[in-house]
Amino acid sequence: MSVFGTEEVEFNKESLVDEAIDALFEKRFATLLHQCLNCIKKGSSKEISLASRTIGLLALTVGPGVHAQEILEESITPLSQAFNSGSESSKIISLLNCLAVITFVGANGPEEIEKSMQIMWQIIHPKLGSNVIAIKPSAPIITTAVSSWSFLLTTMDGWRPSPKLWQESVTYLSSLLDNDDRSMRIAAGEALSLIFEMGSLGKFVAETKGYIDSSALEGNKTKDRFSHIQGLKGKILNQARDLSMEAGGKGSSKKDLNNQRNMFRDVLEFLEYGYPPETTMKIGGVALQTLTWSQLIQLNFLKRFLGGGFAKHMQESEFLQDVFGFTPKRRNPVGYDHISNTEERMYKSPNSVVNKARTQQLNKQRMLSEGRNIGHFAICVGYEDS
Repeated sequence: MSVFGTEEVEFNKESLVDEAIDALFEKRFATLLHQCLNCIKKGSSKEISLASRTIGLLALTVGPGVHAQEILEESITPLSQAFNSGSESSKIISLLNCLAVITFVGANGPEEIEKSMQIMWQIIHPKLGSNVIAIKPSAPIITTAVSSWSFLLTTMDGWRPSPKLWQESVTYLSSLLDNDDRSMRIAAGEALSLIFEMGSLGKFVAETKGYIDSSALEGNKTKDRFSHIQGLKGKILNQARDLSMEAGGKGSSKKDLNNQRNMFRDVLEFLEYGYPPETTMKIGGVALQTLTWSQLIQLNFLKRFLGGGFAKHMQESEFLQDVFGFTPKRRNPVGYDHISNTEERMYKSPNSVVNKARTQQLNKQRMLSEGRNIGHFAICVGYEDS
């Protein structure tokens, strides 16, 4: 009975330790989030940039669930207000990246995603009366806003915005293909390809065809809208063809020019023949593939945001592995390869639960062994005495 009682006490101790660790994590999580949000509310541009990046990394680290939802709910208002507190490019870009990541991880339904996309679109195409960035944004800001908007659009399969909104979006993105900034052209090209891949333009035309039979006026509107979209697609095809063959101008980067040519060749092939680009990269010896524009946009955005930490996140984050359908190479945990920091501490720390359990087991084995040796010695002595 005493043995079972001891094991129960040990079990209760471990349960209390687990609860204490969880409580400590909750406290540290909340403290870190609120400190970052205070920086966004009151800090300098540099502090806002660093705090925004930290919040985005925090969301990716905790993954989908209650904590990520809390991050989005607590951050959306301070981030929206911070867009109005100045137009410094580095600050606005960091805020946009943060908003994109925390929405991607923590949004609870399409309404929350659409709310973040609307904030981004007001930066891409500000209108009179808008409360977001009153002055014309710089090219890097528009490029980041378009990329962030596209990144969130990848999660909105089945979304049904108004035909007017889609028409406005495609028309404005098409105008960005004529911009002098190459990065902006590439971002706009990716966004347009994603819209066509999702079939959203065709969907809203099909949905409005029912009006043709019921109302001649509505039928004419639908035909006009369809004709306009078809005309836009033809225009985008011509723009993509020109950009895929653009000659380098004075002072232009050869690398950037090649990136543009290659990207718009992919756009052209997709719009003409329906073949999206396919890419492959190796992470820890395992191939990560993208087969759609949606996957490629997600990959490019997260690679830019995580930088050199992308490979490590892919190897350890179940959320990102689910996003890309990626299965990392698993190794024996004794080697401490490809395991999380928590798991590594469990195996390495001499005070960890795992090592303590291992020590207890070794002690038990040693005691049993000593008991057998003593018993054997007693038997031998008995024989000698007799």
